[in-house]
Order: sequence, then C-alpha cells, then structure tokens
Amino acid sequence: MVITLLTDFGTQDYFVAAMKGVILSRNPSVQIVDITHQVPPQDIRAGAFNLLAAYRDFPPGTIHVAVVDPGVGSDRRAIIMDCAGQLFVAPDNGLLSWIAQRESKSLVYHVTNRSFFRQPVSNTFHGRDVFAPVAAGLSNGVAPSELGTLIDAMIQMESIDPTVRDDGRIEGTILHIDHFGNCITNLTAEHLGGRGTDANLKLIVNETLISSVRQFFSDQAREDSQLFMFLGSAGFIEIAAPNASAAAILKARTGQSLALSASTVRDEIGST
Repeated sequence: MVITLLTDFGTQDYFVAAMKGVILSRNPSVQIVDITHQVPPQDIRAGAFNLLAAYRDFPPGTIHVAVVDPGVGSDRRAIIMDCAGQLFVAPDNGLLSWIAQRESKSLVYHVTNRSFFRQPVSNTFHGRDVFAPVAAGLSNGVAPSELGTLIDAMIQMESIDPTVRDDGRIEGTILHIDHFGNCITNLTAEHLGGRGTDANLKLIVNETLISSVRQFFSDQAREDSQLFMFLGSAGFIEIAAPNASAAAILKARTGQSLALSASTVRDEIGST
C-alpha cells in the first residue's frame, strides 16, 4: 500500500516527520512517498497543480494526502475523494478540484468520524491529527463511508479548461510557475495546430507575443527567440526561456490570463 504526501510544510521543521510517524504507528507496512513539501505557503493552486501532475503515475489503490490548508482550525471540511481508482485526503478548499474536473467520476465524503483522529486534535496541525490518521485508516482497509458521509459537491477552483469566447477567441491561464521559471499553461497538445517546430501557436502574455515552438529545451529552433513554447511532461504547453526564467522575463504570475493571438484563432476557425 502506498500513501503519498504533498504539503507546504517544507523540510526544516518536524511537521512532515510527525505525519509519517502517525501513519507508521497505525500501519507499519505502508510505503510513504513524498510528492513535494515545497509548495509555497498557503498556495492552493500550486498544490493542486503538483498533485494533478503526479497522481496518474501511481498504482491503483494509492492514497494521496494533500495538506495546503490556510483554513486549518476553521469550519472548512476535511474530505476524502474516491476518484480514478485512488483515494485523496485533503481539506475542502479546492486542492482536489482539478483532478475531479479531469476525471469523469468521483465520490466525495465529508470526514466526520472523529474516533479515527489523533487525540487531542490541534487547532493548527490537522495534517498530523486528522489527515494522516484518516489516510492510515484507509490503508488498513477502512472504507471512506466509515469515515464520513457522502456529499454532493466540494469547493471548486476555476475550470482547468481554456475559455472559448462567443467571438471564437480562446483565453488560457498560467496554471503554475515551476522551479525553473517555466510558465505552465492550461493549453494542451490540441491547441498546437501542428507537430514539433511546425506547430502554429501564438500566445500573448502581458502584451508579449510568443510564437516559437520547440520540442525540447536545446532544440535548435528556426527563430532566434528569447521565449519559446513546448509540450511539457504534464501534458500542458509551457513557456520557457533558454537558461533563464520565462516568468521573470514576462513578469508573469500564476492565475494570469493569456490569449491565443488573432492569427492562431483564425487558423483554428478556418480548419473546422
């Protein structure tokens, strides 16, 4: 049995170790895998993206614990999502919404059975006292329905899909900026309009036009462009710069809108 951990706790303090200790105390045979603990503090979007990018690489039955929880101690719910053959344990604050949007079916439970919690429950460390013991219970064969009640909906972030306006304009979003300063958009291979460096995609970010497409970082593109696009390993189009931060060059931020240029939109409309 595999349990993954994703948090904004960092590794300087005891927090991650305490969560692992609670899990191993209740199921010593479980395998714990760290996705990341370097999510920027309280950055729910970054947590949601990293979980979205990683979960499909794990085997069926994996239990994912995601704790980026600015609402800890408040009346926000703790939830379990049964989705894509895996279980996800997290605060109900949007962390799981992009996975639910991508997958066709999911069941969500509000965790209410306090008998599984570590006691006493701290007002500031539900990662250790709520989410870790709930995950351990699931790994020991406890059904989600024993831990809570089925609910109709959970908190959603904005749609992960680009927006198509009435006039045919397509607007995307920067989902995430990674450690290298690459801007990961919510556009996918279907928006490239071609293959490799022949792809016909033009993006506008902060009034900067980006039209160079590469297959990989050291690809010798025909254009001598400071900024270029490529299809990243998570399945999304990314904006990058050779040996530099594209985000810094563009003064970009997560959640920022971007647009397909008029020529790209005309090409897409003309091909339909």
